[in-house]
Amino acid sequence: MTVSLKDGARLFGVAVMCGCAVFVCTFFLNFYLDALAVKDEVEESALSLYRAQLLTAKFVCIISGSVLAAVTLVLIVFYVRLYIDAHSKQLGLMKALGYGNGKLALEFWVFGLSVFLGATIGFGAGYAVCPLIYDQMGGEGFPGIPIRFHAELLACFVVLPTVVFSAFSILSAYLRLRRSALTLIRDRSEGKPVKAKPRSRKIPFLLDLTLTTLKSKKSLLFFIAFASFCFASMLQMSVSMKDYSSISMGAMIFGIGIVLSVTALVLAFTSLVRANERTVSVMKAFGYSFWQCGQCILGGYRIPAYCGFALGTVYQYGLLRLMLDVVFNGVNQDVPVYQFDVAVFFIVLACFAFLFELAVSGFTVQMRKTSVRKLTAE
Repeated sequence: MTVSLKDGARLFGVAVMCGCAVFVCTFFLNFYLDALAVKDEVEESALSLYRAQLLTAKFVCIISGSVLAAVTLVLIVFYVRLYIDAHSKQLGLMKALGYGNGKLALEFWVFGLSVFLGATIGFGAGYAVCPLIYDQMGGEGFPGIPIRFHAELLACFVVLPTVVFSAFSILSAYLRLRRSALTLIRDRSEGKPVKAKPRSRKIPFLLDLTLTTLKSKKSLLFFIAFASFCFASMLQMSVSMKDYSSISMGAMIFGIGIVLSVTALVLAFTSLVRANERTVSVMKAFGYSFWQCGQCILGGYRIPAYCGFALGTVYQYGLLRLMLDVVFNGVNQDVPVYQFDVAVFFIVLACFAFLFELAVSGFTVQMRKTSVRKLTAE
């Protein structure tokens, strides 16, 4: 078997994304279905709040579920490509022995195991916090809403994602394997070589290397921007929850934001360090310090990181304004008007800048382990 079960279970990033998405969707949709069952028992004075809570549950599930599902798809494509590139010689030899693309790609179904693992944990955790969510989303005039188990949610959030993402892994692998056996054995991608464009003026070597790294690893731009996006949006939103929901809801949003941002950032930086080991070896051989290596490989990603932070700030502001001005419009409650908290923004920005630079420094120090012998061995 080319792809082992361990390979599928190691996709920690996919499991985290799926777990967070299923966790949020489980308790919100469980509340939605149970609240629908007691619609006739809601008092007339609480109907506006009741409708707003149902709309909130649907709205949050659509937004969070679709975003995290899209990120998971990107992660699967990334992992499939990473695995095939790392095992290209082995896969090329198997193709030379007569194995077809379809037969090799079918073994990538095991990548769906990480989806199953994350979805199962997320579903269990989401169902476990239902009592807390039901208590917070209830209100005066609401009847007691019993917590029921819905098998259809288990099928939609655990079984269906596992099947869909396993099929998507097979499709991604099949498309990636459509290369000749000789190309895989030589560990080269097919296509015309790209000629370097003549420059009208000389660019310093370190700056040129930084720009080249950014261009060669475009997929990692997404993950770093996504990590910053999650950090900015969810941490600022979690602080606002104390005025519009509850401290416990804010704590959950805070925790999810930290988990998503750390997972995406560690995944991106780890991949960058591994993919540029040869470059770091060359730079060390020519006398560059490990700090200069780190700034060239990792430092250029500050721009997409801060762009992601800005986008996350705009997103959380627009989302809260939409929820309060549209979803809860007409609800007979003393809901405060949402205003952008400048102080919280600068505090979160300072925390983000500190943690991002700490991550850059930590992975830069890790580059010290890259030996020049790696270059001579190759």
